[in-house]
Amino acid sequence: MTLFSGSWRRRSALITVATASALGVGLSAVPASAHTPTWSVTCSEVSLDLTAYGNSDKNTVTVTVDGKDLLPTQNFKNDFHKKLDLPEHKSELSVRLVVVAADGDQFSKDETKTAPVCEAPSQPPSSEPAPTPTEATPTTEAPTPAPSETVTPTDEASDSAPAVPSSQPSPAGDDLAETGSSSSTPLIAGAAAVVLVAGAGIMWASRKRRTAGN
Repeated sequence: MTLFSGSWRRRSALITVATASALGVGLSAVPASAHTPTWSVTCSEVSLDLTAYGNSDKNTVTVTVDGKDLLPTQNFKNDFHKKLDLPEHKSELSVRLVVVAADGDQFSKDETKTAPVCEAPSQPPSSEPAPTPTEATPTTEAPTPAPSETVTPTDEASDSAPAVPSSQPSPAGDDLAETGSSSSTPLIAGAAAVVLVAGAGIMWASRKRRTAGN
């Protein structure tokens, strides 16, 4: 009985040690297997979600863009969550993530992703149709009328009023005088004829008286 009891105790001790060792390995393996370095890159930002890295403050994370620090090296415990804005860019950017785990390089991470160029926001379609361009109709200017001759009232009166006979001798009399005749010639001739007739009458009367006296 004594030999049997001693062997049983030894077996129990070995089983206990083996169980404790297995539990210790399992417990130490759980945190290591839970390391989760999740990250994403868009055209405008970088999102970091690092979880289950243990309570050591020697875990570090670094983010660079085209070789320049976007997130300088920073220490963290267990979890790290952050969003980083990317600079404006007209071409693709190379974004690199470096995570150094305090419990071993096998849990560290060094990965590079590409940030695309953001597309310009599209304008919503307008409900109103765009106006159809119309051809401009050339406007013709009316020709400027030529300046007309201004007729003064004097000219109109002289054109429309009838000629009034003047008491002055017409220029025709002057023309006759120059040729040896005048407009007063008939009057003079008439007066001379009267004088001759009167003289003849006087002579006839005086002769008749003389005859009567003889």
